[in-house]
Amino acid sequence: MKKKEFDDFLVLEGVTKKFKDLLALDNVSFSLQQGDIFGYIGPNGAGKTTTIKIIVGLLRQGKGTISIGGYPMPDKKDEVNKLLGYLPQQVSFQQWRTVDHALTTFGKLSGLNKNELESNIRDILTLLNISEIRYKKIVELSGGTIQKVGLAQALLHRPKLLILDEPLGGLDPTSRNQIKKIIKDLSKNGTTIFFSSHILSDVQDVATKIGVLNWGRLLQVGTLDELIAKFTINKEIEIVLSKDSGKWIELKSFKQIEKIEEISPHKILVYLKSGTDVNELVHKIIQKLLSLDCQIRSIRPLSPNLDDVYLQYVKGGGSL
Repeated sequence: MKKKEFDDFLVLEGVTKKFKDLLALDNVSFSLQQGDIFGYIGPNGAGKTTTIKIIVGLLRQGKGTISIGGYPMPDKKDEVNKLLGYLPQQVSFQQWRTVDHALTTFGKLSGLNKNELESNIRDILTLLNISEIRYKKIVELSGGTIQKVGLAQALLHRPKLLILDEPLGGLDPTSRNQIKKIIKDLSKNGTTIFFSSHILSDVQDVATKIGVLNWGRLLQVGTLDELIAKFTINKEIEIVLSKDSGKWIELKSFKQIEKIEEISPHKILVYLKSGTDVNELVHKIIQKLLSLDCQIRSIRPLSPNLDDVYLQYVKGGGSL
């Protein structure tokens, strides 16, 4: 029976997992729509890999429910496997195999026929820019290239849901940018992508939704803007002066300013109080500095980023 398309393609409700006395996941719930790119962040030991292993069927949850494309897991695991591509944190291939041999084996396990295998292997290796290593043995490859072969394996049967555990680890900057572009393109074509990463700048670059996990509890889920609003992180303004009279310290008289810091000669960082109208204050700052005989080379608001959000939540001891 053909399944209809679901807006909520991946749904976790109340997922809990214990290992003896350790509560690895505590009532984790979230849902992803088709085409979402979900960045899953948290410190080591937070439960990210445990979540992933439960989603792909390598572990059973103690409590709660999971559905993928409308199929309940693990009851309909065979149907889900046709929809699912998975790249584990530690990619492992038998060293004596060639890349072609390894991908052919995985492709057959995914139900691809001979013609689909040939076409898909060629297309995926071209996409990842590693066509030249198709007939090389795994033992001859660098760690970064093996990571790409692992991603090729996950993409081989053109899955609707792609689960990636630290997919950008060990890759050089060029390869990381290449993989991020591939993730964005897959999303545009309707693939749902769930990935964990400790490289927060990469998460910020590609994720349309972010989940913050700590001690097995999912603390927040939302877009970066929604997380910033939830954390009420104060904004900042960077000012670079071409002429510094030293009187910029008088900016402290503005009630909207929390503090001012000279981070280097002629460069000032202004920390704003929560709720400040940045545009209005920038106008006032410009007028004030000019009246104080300071010449402005540049002035720009600095938007909070995912690192700021993460540090804020870590400072809070893991509770929001």
